[in-house]
Amino acid sequence: MPPFTSAILLAAGVSRRMGTLKALLDWQGRPLIIHQIVALRQAGADEVVVVLGHRADELQARIGANRDVYTAGNVHCVTNNNYAEGKTTSIKTGLRAIATDTDRPGTILLLNVDQPRSAGIIRQVLAAHRNGDGALITIPTCNGRGGHPIAVSRALYQELLDITELTQGMRAVTERRQAATQRVELGAPELLWDVNTPEQYQAALAAARRAGKPDGSNPPA
Repeated sequence: MPPFTSAILLAAGVSRRMGTLKALLDWQGRPLIIHQIVALRQAGADEVVVVLGHRADELQARIGANRDVYTAGNVHCVTNNNYAEGKTTSIKTGLRAIATDTDRPGTILLLNVDQPRSAGIIRQVLAAHRNGDGALITIPTCNGRGGHPIAVSRALYQELLDITELTQGMRAVTERRQAATQRVELGAPELLWDVNTPEQYQAALAAARRAGKPDGSNPPA
């Protein structure tokens, strides 16, 4: 049977450095959060769990009213009421919401809403993980720098549930599982895009235009 992929999209933060809600930034014609949901589903995620926190009701309404999300299907939102305590609380909220009744081997994708990615690059990360010869964690890289999304085997589900802010979240898992963690060089600058500030947002938009991705997809070969 084909593996089952669950994607967790983290969108609970306050966006203090941006000054406006990052999830609703325009990304090539639609809200960034919608772009991310659709890209994850198009890339092969069987489900997308969106973890909300700050202004959760507003974001959930925007997601629910968007026809692109309806078309994508199998998308649901959960609210992390403890989002102010750190990102690990959002990861664990998402983990508790993903499908656990599947008997297929599977992958968990972790992505932040402020890391715009195309379906093509997410698909490459998934393929690298599935071809990883037993790797439990796959970290994509660009010029040696680690990027996102990160792919994690469902076999580490319980370990992920045990992460804390004190142990720097996912870092504790990757350090403990160094022998089973692969870093895969994909050479794609978008793996490093992170729009925390207005300057970073404008830089990412400009880079996407230069890469020929007006709709967030990969440029033609």
